[in-house]
Amino acid sequence: MEEMLKLAKKFYKDEYSDSVLYAKLSRTEKDKNIREEFLRLSQIESKHARFWYEFLKARGIEVKKPEINRMHELSIRILRKLLGPGAVASLLELGERSAVQKYFRYLTEYSDKLSSEEIEKLKEVILDELEHEQFFRESKKSFHTENIRDLVLGMNDGLVEILGAVTGLSAVYTTTPKLVGISGVIVGVAGSLSMGIGAFISVRSQRQVNEALRERMKVLFKISPEKAKEEIKERLIEGGVPEEVAENTAEELAKRGEGIVELLAPEGNENEVRSALYTGIAYLLGVIFPVLPYFLAPTSTVALPFSILLAGTVLAIVATLVSILSGISIKSKIIEMVTTGLGAAFLSYLFGRLMEGVFHVSTL
Repeated sequence: MEEMLKLAKKFYKDEYSDSVLYAKLSRTEKDKNIREEFLRLSQIESKHARFWYEFLKARGIEVKKPEINRMHELSIRILRKLLGPGAVASLLELGERSAVQKYFRYLTEYSDKLSSEEIEKLKEVILDELEHEQFFRESKKSFHTENIRDLVLGMNDGLVEILGAVTGLSAVYTTTPKLVGISGVIVGVAGSLSMGIGAFISVRSQRQVNEALRERMKVLFKISPEKAKEEIKERLIEGGVPEEVAENTAEELAKRGEGIVELLAPEGNENEVRSALYTGIAYLLGVIFPVLPYFLAPTSTVALPFSILLAGTVLAIVATLVSILSGISIKSKIIEMVTTGLGAAFLSYLFGRLMEGVFHVSTL
């Protein structure tokens, strides 16, 4: 019971905060359609907050007006300025998805402690959150936000990989920091090109696979509808659908003819050139932070702690930003990203010391 009420208090705070956030976004958004939608979402979130308020009051819990998370609001505003409305839509979608999952778990776990009226209202809340998620997903399509993933992953890889490289080299070239820095830049440029080419090939290959599948399904529907129906059934069964349900579903879907092709192999709008550029440039940005101290410090030993500090700080900032906007625990996300990055650097340093001890590289 105590855990149930604790979660309800958190849900009330989250819904209240989201209502205020959407209201503020509506006042600063220039796009008329998005502005009106933010205002509508604010009103719906306010209704959700009222549900949790009444839920707690009915159980004798004193409900205080929650404090607004100013960091959350500031992060949204910064993202809006730097990356545009698409980035905001992308990350708010993550938050709505998280809310749906939390509410569904709450409904499943505590359904025996809720009245029938509360169950129905909570179901309405979940449906509203699903609708919000759908809105943000549709909004993303206008702003090419599929590349936000490329941006985050590219920078993270650049930080972690180059931090590991320069840390390992620091153990070998302790008195020549510029050599370490130049080596880091060379590795970084090579890594950036490799990551960009990898993203290009990955996106193009996925689109080609989907195009081939769409063409194959179109041919099947024209030549042998029964064979197409069997293929749909097999795919449903592979996805975990019971055979009997898959049989009936495949039969209904097959009646739609070629229209079902988009469902089986949707046509992606991700551009391989844009994906490659986002990934490669973000990787290079990640390279700057661990490499910079080696061009300024007198020795690699002096540069190393500053390199680690800079890279660790940027990793923590990225982790915090993602956590705040997606509803993930800030502490656990920072620990995850920083410890894995610095752990890789530590192992690289040990490996560098091993190479120096075995081959005496610094004397070559």
